[in-house]
Amino acid sequence: MTVSTFNRREFVGMLGAASAQAASDARPNIVFIECDSMDGRIMGNMGHPAAVTPNMDRLAAEGALFRETYCNSPQCVPSRSSMWSGMHTHHCEGWNNFKGLEKGAPTFQTHLEKAGYQTQIFGKTDYRSGGHSLSGSVSAWTGPASIMLPEKETPDSTLRPGGKREEKTKDWEMVHKTIDWLKANKDRKPFFLHCGPSIPHPPFVTSSYWFDKIPAGAVTVPPYEANLHPVMEYMSARKGCLRDFSRKEILDIRRTYFAMIAETDAMVGEVMNAVDELKLRDSTYIIFTSDHGEMNMEHRQFLKNALYEGSARVPLIIAGPGVKKGTVVNDLVSLVDMFPTLMDMAGIAQPGGLDGTSLMPLLHGERGKRSDSVLSQYHSNMTNTGIFMLRRAEWKYIAYGGYEPQLFNLREDPGEMRNLAKARPDVARDMDARLRAMVDYPAVDAKVKQYDKSNFLKWRAAMTPEEYNKSMASIYQGWNPSHEAQIRKWLGEA
Repeated sequence: MTVSTFNRREFVGMLGAASAQAASDARPNIVFIECDSMDGRIMGNMGHPAAVTPNMDRLAAEGALFRETYCNSPQCVPSRSSMWSGMHTHHCEGWNNFKGLEKGAPTFQTHLEKAGYQTQIFGKTDYRSGGHSLSGSVSAWTGPASIMLPEKETPDSTLRPGGKREEKTKDWEMVHKTIDWLKANKDRKPFFLHCGPSIPHPPFVTSSYWFDKIPAGAVTVPPYEANLHPVMEYMSARKGCLRDFSRKEILDIRRTYFAMIAETDAMVGEVMNAVDELKLRDSTYIIFTSDHGEMNMEHRQFLKNALYEGSARVPLIIAGPGVKKGTVVNDLVSLVDMFPTLMDMAGIAQPGGLDGTSLMPLLHGERGKRSDSVLSQYHSNMTNTGIFMLRRAEWKYIAYGGYEPQLFNLREDPGEMRNLAKARPDVARDMDARLRAMVDYPAVDAKVKQYDKSNFLKWRAAMTPEEYNKSMASIYQGWNPSHEAQIRKWLGEA
């Protein structure tokens, strides 16, 4: 008798208590690979000319490729808080890299363990509060003051001498630990194994082994955007990206990033091979995704943070029991869907309060009951106001607290260079109404800005003036009294 993902709970009930352990052992294993900062468009299976991703392509051929997947907030902690909690950012309140899920907040791991899954975490998870530097939180809190000074980071690329395959040493060590655990625990079923490389997150550093694999002729320079949206101009200034970059600088940065994705692909391949060698493939789901993307010099930016495609799109590939090989899913999905999907994979009842929808029907060739839209938002250290995105069909609408919105037709303008908000007010109004039906974004923006102000005031009150000025100078390059005047104006003290 075959036990489907959808009727496993009923099947266990039919067996009775005596056979419950046997049914538990029959439940699938889950290997969850989540890298950091990978643009979901840059894979061979997505048709990207500079992508060298044979293992991701192989995984997609053996399972399902989700072509239109978005993160729910384009930064590490906010994105991961949403995915691990199964709630949108305005519900789980993972506002920035300092404010994620509080200690004790339940995650999908909590429910898997309660259901008897052996869980093992290797690498980056990064969804709890308090795990990042103070500068990350202070710069997020002070964003509404609109101080257009860069942080210390600025984009450049480094090509390490020699042909080192395992360039990202710590990530490779983590991958090897993942594989060693698999070998030692392959019979401890069912298990959930998390593998979290920090690659291809900047800085842009690679070795000639990977750099030389990327065909130089396939790397292009993105269109130059002379007139940036005011919030994007602020974001570019904070990233040190408003200066002019030479063509060679841009090409080297982009090629290096593609090389880092190629190294990420090799790590995915090593884990896949281990699952195969241990004869676990038929009983194991393999999931590959990323927490957010990377701008990689599009729209005059690097890092993530924006709601443009490079930053908001992520890869998602799922292979495993019952998944038809070579499935291509064009439905809009997001990382908040992962929690309910994992529950269905494990045969666990869906807890209340989840914002996502299980992807299992899509994996089995059905659509199921799901929204035709996805939501993403951003409130952290590279913006001076809340940013909210709604994607529906070919349209993407981006609302900014206190600023004019953007509207893009991604079918006609995949590079998001033509804002149609004024040219197509009918579509803009419709998308805005749909966005407001999902989230009262002016109220959320106001709530976060109040959070920013109150936390900043508490932080400042705990220091001497000398300590305060030293801290602000370390957060903002070029800090001077005029910028302090901006802070006081923002606080209503001027």
